[in-house]
Amino acid sequence: MNKQPLWTKNFLGVSMSSFFLFLAFYLLIVTLPIYTMDQLGGNAAEIGLVVTIFLIGAVIIRPLSGIWIERMGRRKMLAIALAIVLVSTFFYIFSHSLTPLLFLRFFHGIGFGMATTATGTIVADLVPESRRGEGMGYYATFMNLAMVIGPFLGLTLVQFTSFTNMFIVCTLLSVLAIISVVFISIPKIHPGELVSKTFFSFKNLFEKSALPISIVGGMLAIAYAGILSFVSVYAKELDLLTAASYFFVVYAVFLLASRPFTGRWFDQYGENFIIYPAILSSAIGLMILSQSTSTFTFLLSGVFIGIGFGTLTPALQTIAIRGASPTSRGMATATFFTFYDAGIGLGSYLLGITAISLGYANLYLLLSFFIIGCLGLYFVLHGRFQNQKKQKEELQHEIHVQ
Repeated sequence: MNKQPLWTKNFLGVSMSSFFLFLAFYLLIVTLPIYTMDQLGGNAAEIGLVVTIFLIGAVIIRPLSGIWIERMGRRKMLAIALAIVLVSTFFYIFSHSLTPLLFLRFFHGIGFGMATTATGTIVADLVPESRRGEGMGYYATFMNLAMVIGPFLGLTLVQFTSFTNMFIVCTLLSVLAIISVVFISIPKIHPGELVSKTFFSFKNLFEKSALPISIVGGMLAIAYAGILSFVSVYAKELDLLTAASYFFVVYAVFLLASRPFTGRWFDQYGENFIIYPAILSSAIGLMILSQSTSTFTFLLSGVFIGIGFGTLTPALQTIAIRGASPTSRGMATATFFTFYDAGIGLGSYLLGITAISLGYANLYLLLSFFIIGCLGLYFVLHGRFQNQKKQKEELQHEIHVQ
């Protein structure tokens, strides 16, 4: 039987739009702290606020985005979101004090939360059902590439040109995100009937079927926040700062090397076949990181963490989307990323406090055991039901054949 096509013009267009969105995001996340400190005279608390307020905007808007995308349609929602992102990145050029910068970060976070909910939902509509794990994995690869290129590009621009030019580059990236989806065809899904007439009810803000796996994703994101927020500081403490610059490169290389297999195995053998080893790989990586004393062990941890966390995010997102009806995919996507973003935000704050008293090495050791605990949580909330689902599908197939 011939496989349904995956690499279509529409799939590539949405994936490239997501790539440019995340490229600007990662570029700014490493350069705005420097801009705040050097150009605006900000202190450590204000630098943290510049990073956090973006995430607050994204977390607040995601549940509402899930409703809006079903009510107004995919294309209109994406157009509004990308327009907000473009306006935000353009006005960074004129943010010469902290207050307007904070306002723009919050506004940008709202646009980013809306846009990434829209692109994730559209991709879920475009990917064939039989190749959903594989397709969502490749879609996530574009974001992973942005995570590697963005910081490198940002720090290079800061070193060799002005912050104004850097903000112009971010604006151009936002324009490219729009151009990427101008000529694509977006599947038309008839708006779903919202369960309750009360707009701000829990049922309307979150997709019930996506909640269990979203809780797992949120808990794993707490641990991932320890990588994003503190790995460079930890490397400096170990006098391995050069290694830190290659950590995410190693992370991305092994993630990309594993991606063609993990997505296909997800579709072929089921989610447990992928998620249990990925959680264990993440735990092993964090344990190696906690004991690192050399460049080799530091980068070796990136191998396991790249395979682990790099596999988990698209796999969990696929589960969240797969359990929802076509008219509820927007809400399922929003539900998953609401918990995931909240986990990263909460993790950054709580782990920062923990690191002060325990130190970074002990923090990563603690997180390795925390991840193993998440394995148990996944089993309770989702993993134990996979065999039941398989048996049901096999029974339905036998009935159909008869």
